[in-house]
Amino acid sequence: MNILLIGSGGREHAIAEALHRSKSTADLYCAPGNPGIFEYADKAEINIEKFDEIGNFVNDHHIDLIVVGPEQPLADGITDYMALLGIKVFGPVQKAALLESSKDFAKQIMEKYNIPTAGYSTFTAEQRDDAHRYIDGHSLPVVLKADGLAAGKGVIIAENHKTAHEALDSLFGGSFGDAGSKVVIEEFMDGEEASVFAITDGNDYITLVPSQDHKRAFDDDKGPNTGGMGAYAPAPIANHDVISKVKTEIIEPLLHGMSDEGIVYRGCLYCGLMIKNGQPKVVEFNVRFGDPETQAVLPLIKGDFAKLLYSAAEGGLDKESVYIDEHKAACCVVLASEGYPGSYKKGFPISGLYSVKTEDLYIFHAGTASVDSKIVTDGGRVLGITAIDDNLGSAVTKAYSVVDKIDFENKFYRKDIAQKAL
Repeated sequence: MNILLIGSGGREHAIAEALHRSKSTADLYCAPGNPGIFEYADKAEINIEKFDEIGNFVNDHHIDLIVVGPEQPLADGITDYMALLGIKVFGPVQKAALLESSKDFAKQIMEKYNIPTAGYSTFTAEQRDDAHRYIDGHSLPVVLKADGLAAGKGVIIAENHKTAHEALDSLFGGSFGDAGSKVVIEEFMDGEEASVFAITDGNDYITLVPSQDHKRAFDDDKGPNTGGMGAYAPAPIANHDVISKVKTEIIEPLLHGMSDEGIVYRGCLYCGLMIKNGQPKVVEFNVRFGDPETQAVLPLIKGDFAKLLYSAAEGGLDKESVYIDEHKAACCVVLASEGYPGSYKKGFPISGLYSVKTEDLYIFHAGTASVDSKIVTDGGRVLGITAIDDNLGSAVTKAYSVVDKIDFENKFYRKDIAQKAL
């Protein structure tokens, strides 16, 4: 089949690689893409914000499936638009995408269908005074979340009431644009985080390898929240018993609940979890693959990944199209630009990209550009170095050995990826 991939980051590079090695894939295109993705895919010269352009490209190139990487097109309704044209999209419809584009909607669904999560209350800007009073009476730490999409950064964990009040004023004041016009205030959940991806056709589903992300910028989980500084899989905290609970207490009630709401959820359901004493609770739902967890999870998936995604989009999930290599582990280390997630410089040449030739090693491009036939830095997160090996310890060692061989000015990275598991 011919496939169009939407997106340009490390997640999309990992998806492109998995689609490329699928026997069902014929021609693969990507927009806007990056230099790493274009090793597998042809560039689609389209504006991904203009659905009519995408529709024209799909018709002209006989595209059978659109795979959407980032959340924004899904929130904007790309799946609904393409359905009117008879085009299959791997990614949920706009109403289903509210699970990510509105924290309040997700909380309401979880509350209604008894899905374990933190207690919460939601306030609009007009209820600012009520929100401040709510904070005064809330236990600490307290968590504040911008209701809308904020590129994974609209979450503040306040250790004291002063910080919480300042965060609330900042959110309502537009620090995350319209995303902060409504704010969810919730109790802090203690425990250890994990991520579980479910691929679903709205009725049936499979889960992929559980992983763990590293959100903080610096070692020992210090510094500001980022989009993710590394990940590993499988995550031991998400053992068989925990995954069983994730299925019966979270994924299945959610899919049934969405169906009861008249919404068929097809695509990837990202379950961001907090696990304590073997009990998982939902931190957040995302409506697409996570980044950088995808870079650790997909290399462990064998079989026909393209067929799996097509079958989910079509409505008849082919659970036998892929299998998990359960005898391997993966570690992804993100190489970032110094200053990220704040301001940073870019345009620095990257050396060592092609000097590394190691089996089960992937260099996923996240923020790169091609300038005068050279690959240069072009983002906060630049590369994701993923290594696969027989156990997690050796995968970590392999990944960091490659990290040392790739260089660019202002490179920085965490040195403790997967240490919690080890």
